[in-house]
Amino acid sequence: MNLDSYNAIAQQWEHHRVQLSPREAQVLPLVTDGLAPQSTLLDLGCGTGRPVAAFFAAGGFRIVGVDQSPAMLALARRRLPTHQWLLGTLEDFPPIDNVAAVVAWDSLFHVPRDRHADIFRRVRQTLPAGGRFALTVGGSEHPAFTDVMLGHTFFYDSFPPGQVVALLETAGFRVVHQASLNDPDGARDKGRVALVAAAA
Repeated sequence: MNLDSYNAIAQQWEHHRVQLSPREAQVLPLVTDGLAPQSTLLDLGCGTGRPVAAFFAAGGFRIVGVDQSPAMLALARRRLPTHQWLLGTLEDFPPIDNVAAVVAWDSLFHVPRDRHADIFRRVRQTLPAGGRFALTVGGSEHPAFTDVMLGHTFFYDSFPPGQVVALLETAGFRVVHQASLNDPDGARDKGRVALVAAAA
């Protein structure tokens, strides 16, 4: 469902999701703090490469982006042609060497929650000790649901933040930062929380 929807909205998304919010801009620098220039950052669910991959590329980091949407990846390649863009999913992303940090920004909650623990274990296996993993999750307890964005239907599912922290710890991470990006409104908006975890 999400693949067809993301391919369909790629051109619209290119103009819809342009820059980081002020809260995102406070969190994302924590991912690469202390990393050497040209370190490799793996962006899982990279979309068009904007704004997240573009933010890290501008900071001098090498991006390896993974996304299941060929249409989104085509736009990412056009925007950042010197970086690497791979077709794949969060559940089965290809092995990448020498990854220093990983982000899964606004992508994990499009995957059924029963796959999240496996994704966390694979990310931990990809990172060295101390490597950082930044992700966004839903901000409240709720069942899986679908919603319409830019005229197309998308699937959403997420554990609440406390359970995500426990799953990350089980996978070998220590959460070093947690911040609300937008609060649930008790209706359509389930909220969104950013987590930054360090590999133990």
